[in-house]
Amino acid sequence: MSREAAADLRESLADALTERREFFRTAGEFRADGSYVVSRKAADSAGNAKVFDSFDALVRLYDRLPDRFDADEVGRTGITGSRRHMLIRHFAEHPAFDCRIRRRNPLSGEKTDGDRSAEAVTEAGE
Repeated sequence: MSREAAADLRESLADALTERREFFRTAGEFRADGSYVVSRKAADSAGNAKVFDSFDALVRLYDRLPDRFDADEVGRTGITGSRRHMLIRHFAEHPAFDCRIRRRNPLSGEKTDGDRSAEAVTEAGE
């Protein structure tokens, strides 16, 4: 394989392994190193993002949360500041999580047991 072909292959692989998906207020990004980043949509500072070792690590965090949770419960896992609220919104917006926004003030989420009704999706997108 030529050096040029190898470089093209490497670039193609990197593109295939990375993916950024934007939701209403948050975004999720799979990185080539296997990590998963939750960020505020259109934000570019580190204070608006939380990096997980993998998407599975984010799933494990979600699984450890009670059926109804707020920023304090998310904070008990070591996540601080506004990233706690960002994760609640991401859980509600990402289709991999059966979750909706329960209340906006104070912000809290609720696991929905697979019921992603139009109402839950609308509330999550507000």
